Formats: sequence, C-alpha cells, structure tokens
Amino acid sequence: MGGAEPGWGPAGLGVTLALAWSVGAALAAEGPAEPCGTEGWAQDPVPPGAAFVAAAASYRGPGNNDTRSNKALPILLWWSGSLFPHFPGDTERIDCPRGSCLVTRSRRVARHRRTKALIFYGTDFRAYEAPLPRLPHQTWALFHEESPMNNYVLSHSPGIRLFNYTATFRRESDYPLTLQWLPGTGYLRAPAVPLAEKDAWRRKGYGPVLYMQSHCDVPSDRDRYVRELMKYIQVDSYGKCLHNRELPSERLRDTSTATTEDSEFMTFIARYKFHLALENAICDDYMTEKLWRPMHLGAVPVYRGSPAVRDWMPNNLSIILIDDFDSPRELAEYLDFLDKNGEEYLKYLEYKNVGGIKNQFLLESLEKREWGVNDMTLPNYLNGFECFICDKENTRLKEEQEHKKSRGKISAPRPHIAQFKHMGCPMPAPGFGSVEDLSEGDSWKEMWLQDYWQSLDQGEALTAMIHRNESHQGRFWDYMHEIFLKRTRQH
Repeated sequence: MGGAEPGWGPAGLGVTLALAWSVGAALAAEGPAEPCGTEGWAQDPVPPGAAFVAAAASYRGPGNNDTRSNKALPILLWWSGSLFPHFPGDTERIDCPRGSCLVTRSRRVARHRRTKALIFYGTDFRAYEAPLPRLPHQTWALFHEESPMNNYVLSHSPGIRLFNYTATFRRESDYPLTLQWLPGTGYLRAPAVPLAEKDAWRRKGYGPVLYMQSHCDVPSDRDRYVRELMKYIQVDSYGKCLHNRELPSERLRDTSTATTEDSEFMTFIARYKFHLALENAICDDYMTEKLWRPMHLGAVPVYRGSPAVRDWMPNNLSIILIDDFDSPRELAEYLDFLDKNGEEYLKYLEYKNVGGIKNQFLLESLEKREWGVNDMTLPNYLNGFECFICDKENTRLKEEQEHKKSRGKISAPRPHIAQFKHMGCPMPAPGFGSVEDLSEGDSWKEMWLQDYWQSLDQGEALTAMIHRNESHQGRFWDYMHEIFLKRTRQH
C-alpha cells in the first residue's frame, strides 16, 4: 500500500483512507462485512431488541425532506457510548439539514455495511483499544472538547490524522467548540462587585489575588509558577493545591470544587480583584471556565493557557497575561500597582460597559456558531456534531453512488483527513524555569514529558497497524516495541 500522496498522513494512512471512501459504495452493495448479529438493522419492521425509537423525546434535528425508512439510512455509531446524547435510549433517528441517519451506541453494528461513521470521544480513545481492522467503508470522527492532557495521542500528527472529522476546542477543527464555556455576551456583561467593596475586602486582610485549584500536578505545571509568585504578593489559595487559607463556611467548602455556579460561592470569590486563571494544559484556543468565570464576575483573570487567547477577548484590555512578564516578581509588582490604583484597575473592566465589547471576531463567532450553551433554541454541541457527521456521510453516500453509476466518469469522493492544527498541542513545559533546571527525580518531568512522547509512539503504532490491516488488538504492544527499537537504533 505504498505511494501515499504528500501530506496524507504517516505510514500510508492517507491511502488507507482513500480506499476506505472509494470502495464504500461497492461494499454497501455486498452486505455486512461480517454477520455480527446485525441482520435486524436492515429490516422493517424493527425486531425486538433493536432499540429503534420512532419518535424520540430527545433532539432529532431541524427536519428535512428525507423519506427513506430506517432500513435505508446510514448508521453512525458512538463508539464512546457513555457520551451518547440520546439517553436513556440506545438508538435514534436524527433528521438533519441534508438528510437523516440512525445513531446508536450499540456496538453490535460496528461491522454493518450501513455503519458509515464511528464517533469517538477523545478522552476515552485509547490507541491500544481501537476497533481493528479499520473497515474501508467507515470514517472516524473525533469529539474532544476537554484538555489536551486527557489524551496527548491527539496532539501528534499520527494520532489526529487517524480521524476524518473533528470537533475540538481548536478553531481550525471541522466543528469548532472553542467558546464552549461562554454562553454569550450577556455573560460577560454581568455587573462587577463595586471597587469600594473590593477595597473593603482587602482591608479585612484578604489578598488581592485568588487561587482556587484542587487538581495539582498537571501538564501546565501551574503550581510551580504560583508558588514562586506567592513570594512577592499575597495569594489566597483555598483549593488543595498550595492551600493556605480556609473558606469561611462548610457550605462554601462543599461547593468550591463544583462546576456549577453556586450563588454563595460566586459571591464570595467575586470580591477578589484578581483570579489566577491557569489552564491545566497549554494549547491554542483551549479556554475554560477558569478564564470566562472571572470575567463574568468582574475579577481580572491573570491568565496562562491558550497562546492565542487575545483573539477572543472582548477588548484590548481585559486580562493580564502571565507570559507578558519576565518573572513572577515582575508580575507581582504590576498586580500590586493595579491594586493600589483603582482608576487603572477599572480599565480592565470597561468591557462591561455599554458598547464595551469591541472585538468583532468574538461577536461574529458567537453569532455564527451552530450550537448553544444553555440555549434551548439551538442544539447542544453533541447533537450538532452528530448532524454534522450525518450530513457529511449522506453527501459522501450520494457522491459514491454517482461515481458508481457513471462507471468512473465522475470521480470518487476524496477523503477528508484531520490535520495537525485540529489539535496540535505543544510539548508540556515547566511552569517556572526550564527543563534543565529540574532535578532528575522531579515528578512533573517524569510524568508529563514521558506521557507526551509515549503518546507519539502510540499514534504511530496504531497507524502502522491500520496500514497493515491488522485485526488483533493484542499486537499493539508488539508494534510499540518495534517503534522503541527503531528509535533506539536512531540514537
């Protein structure tokens, strides 16, 4: 299977995927790749246990003119069944703009001729558990809105290029989820605690800076930076990481780690002038509630995370970027200056004023996104991505049929392959100082640098297995050993 075109992925994967698409119509005419107990999926009426739902209470899509019966529809299989957005059922018909599909989490149809796409959740995707052999008539779709630390396989080209379509936090992905934590501009415009109240809070002995983290030892190594910052300015840390202060009530302690916005907890943390907002991993466009929540409350985020974060900010002066300062001490001096100069501090909250959100890119992105956050008038992003894949598969099916009918006069559809920039997160780096400064026994270095580079090997191993049409998952570690030996010889 040699002769891959440049840029089509490692180890000839592009050729594999090209074949996957070009022979799809032929396989569809031949029936199931193997029986696997899937006969019921091609018949009407529905047999017992097939779990079809004729009229679902969950999201079905915007509707269309698709008159096909269930037995004629493409099937989309959520390989990560725990994310199936039609709970409590196992199977649904969805009606999307370009056509309808059946979606299911029942793996018994994994090898059915009409199962056109497998949808994986990035956090659950493990190279050593991937379904093999990879069938030539199926595409793979990736949904991964969570941190890159959850699966560094996807941050390398061999890993991300296993997929045809992606929904990730990166704006370059096929179905971007970048603003998943921002409900809308109204969330940013919520009023801030008056400066006088924040100053009164300071006079009671509270620090100017809040840190609230209970997930320690992460790839961004944020605690190492905060520990150094604490030498130069008072930082009140209530979480398990660098804990130095107790929350004033048991109820607040119970809600401090919750993702919901408890009103009492939000009122408490809103009194702080600055919130340390450090993501657990660094990658373009990976921005979470750690950034948007302080802005909602009217605290100024002191941020480290997405290197491209300024692209999304409401105006040119709304956050303080840690990486703009040469040292934690220099940052502390600037925070102290703003703490003592209210007029300068309030400039960071001007986006809350009428007309204060001036970033047209942000406004247009919120307006154009196809899914909503807590908005019942729009699909959530799971249902939205589902319809995105359904539409792609119906288009592909039509193009394959036209290619077959034309006897080659009309070209077969070319495969769409995910690109490095659909995820493409950099190697973890120390939160303060350089790798060379760290001791040999440093737990962060041993954990995250090793995880990052082993993930590259895993992506390459699975790519090689697909290229060689392997069917036995247990051979994954043999491939990993081959890669290890190859690297050893190279060095």
